Amino acid sequence: MRFPEFFGNQAVAETLSEMISAGRIPQTILLSGPEGIGKATLARRFAAALLGDARKIERDDLSLPHNLETLSDREKWPADKRAEDPLLFGSHPDFLTFPPDGPLRQLSIQQMRLLRERAPFKPLQGSRRVFLIDHLNRANEQAANSLLKVLEEPPDHLIIIATAENSYDLLPTIRSRSILLQMARLSDDDMRAFAAARRLPEAETRIAVAEGSPGLAAGIDLEEFRERRDFLLCAFECGAGVSSWASWVQRSESFGMRKSEKLELYLKPAYSMLEDILSTAQSCGIVRNRDVHGRIEAIAQRVSFDWIEAAIRALDELVLMVRRNIQKLSALDAMIIILRNRLQYAST
Repeated sequence: MRFPEFFGNQAVAETLSEMISAGRIPQTILLSGPEGIGKATLARRFAAALLGDARKIERDDLSLPHNLETLSDREKWPADKRAEDPLLFGSHPDFLTFPPDGPLRQLSIQQMRLLRERAPFKPLQGSRRVFLIDHLNRANEQAANSLLKVLEEPPDHLIIIATAENSYDLLPTIRSRSILLQMARLSDDDMRAFAAARRLPEAETRIAVAEGSPGLAAGIDLEEFRERRDFLLCAFECGAGVSSWASWVQRSESFGMRKSEKLELYLKPAYSMLEDILSTAQSCGIVRNRDVHGRIEAIAQRVSFDWIEAAIRALDELVLMVRRNIQKLSALDAMIIILRNRLQYAST
């Protein structure tokens, strides 16, 4: 196997392997698919097969504690300091990673200018250099246009691999200059193989909540996840009339006191809960949140399809608003009021 310890998306892995075997490697490759399914991991495995010294390349895995610490520290830097010192990782001399930076986790124009400066440099150890641009969809228009200047006439020795959740979030001119390889969520069998290889504790729970994302399964703090999910379940229970408004206010006060807690961390599990509520209401059974099936069923028995649709719309609005300076509790209170009104409307 050319890409060791890589799980799922074998068709994409085989395509990349065949490119290496045939010596016909496009200069820009775009790996597209949901977050956490292994796009950057596959890019590093691909680079290691080309360049060698996989251990050095794997030091730039952004999920490693020392890299997470670097990203977290830079969030506290002022914008001008980050601009003066654009972020990249380069443990291997011929493999560079350009990840999103700062509190908004965006790719900056300064990073893309640095990429352009480094692009002409010849390899130090072999015949190739590989640049990984992680989450290219988080580049603003200026940064994306700066990158285009490299993609239009890349040096012969340079291979650029970009990742994105949705390729259609990118400029059409970037897509047209890339070979697109679409990746998908892993099956439960692939997830079990991954969990066994990593010896993950509470593997079945992790698989259930990760929704085919090995990155999420490995990185999730289950205690923290359950606490956040429980909080959102309380919101949905209030919105469905399972519990009272007074019980929600009592619970939400402690959340409001956590000034640094980010609302966006609560929203992703909220979608999977709504999926399970809908699935239960349609008598299809709970898919993800099996360990709280009693609470899911209690909500599903009281709500209609219109209620679930309204809840999804409310979450969508919160996702759009979350990076603005919104009042977290006010936003959640508004969502619950909408859902309680929808419940009363349906009963009249």
